[in-house]
Amino acid sequence: MRILLDSNAYSHLKRGHPRAAEIVRASEEVLLSTVVIGELLYGFRRGSRLDRNLRELQAFIDSPYVTVAPVSYTTADRYARIAAKLRARGRPIPSNDIWIAAHALETGADLLSADRHFADVDGVAWMPLDGLVP
Repeated sequence: MRILLDSNAYSHLKRGHPRAAEIVRASEEVLLSTVVIGELLYGFRRGSRLDRNLRELQAFIDSPYVTVAPVSYTTADRYARIAAKLRARGRPIPSNDIWIAAHALETGADLLSADRHFADVDGVAWMPLDGLVP
């Protein structure tokens, strides 16, 4: 199984959430979108443990089972299509989450997230984190 982590999934993994850890261990490949990395770095800079969080993220990225998924033209095209479709349905979601959904579709990865709105994106294989999704 190939999974793409949302920023909340990474955070729950780092906090030892059992379901997140179980899914990551069972995965052949873990993807991190550059958009998720940006969200994480922003959060780190707002917190009190910047250096520690940066080291932990870099170690995670450097592990052999993690691949960074960069934004490409294809990602941007998928983003535009998803955003337009959601807006037409009257079901917009946060812009960064549209980018993350576009990455999941582009890479063919299941998307691990506590955000229920990913279920509104056609074609995204959303994996909810048990106990974290209302």
